Amino acid sequence: MAKHEVLLLNANYEPLNVCNLRRAVTLLILGKAEIIEDAGREYKTFAGEHTMPSVVRMRYQVKRPLPRLRLSRHSILARDNYECQYCGSTRDLTLDHVVPRWCGGPHTWENLVTCCRKCNLKKADKTPLQAGMKLKKQPKQPHYVPYLSLQSYMTAIEKEQWAYYLPIFKEFQQKTVN
Repeated sequence: MAKHEVLLLNANYEPLNVCNLRRAVTLLILGKAEIIEDAGREYKTFAGEHTMPSVVRMRYQVKRPLPRLRLSRHSILARDNYECQYCGSTRDLTLDHVVPRWCGGPHTWENLVTCCRKCNLKKADKTPLQAGMKLKKQPKQPHYVPYLSLQSYMTAIEKEQWAYYLPIFKEFQQKTVN
């Protein structure tokens, strides 16, 4: 069976996590969670057939400290939708400091972008202006769903059954084709 992911909601319907089917079923069996949306399929166990969950909700409120969004390679790639911020390519991606480190450019959300190797070599140790290149959009720290990593959120917003339970941030809305 292919990997099946389940959106886990807190008792107040706030997204908590994305977990695998095994973890979701364990929470259901222990009575700690209930099915809110099913996947429209069944799975078999020694005890019989059961409905496969897509969204489950905890029966009690889970209190956790609010996490901070970490600056990482994967978070930058997810923020930039896995495409080069200079040419739009989705192949052979790396990161680029808009203002090079040697010029005093910081290692921050506002100075890092996704870049293909070809554009990275072309830009080299220059600013985009010096290299004659233009950014598609100005980089900034994204908003995010508490408890979900940026990568999990990017995957989750594409699932129709989960959309109702996730806040929508303008910078991650699907681009409509005219």
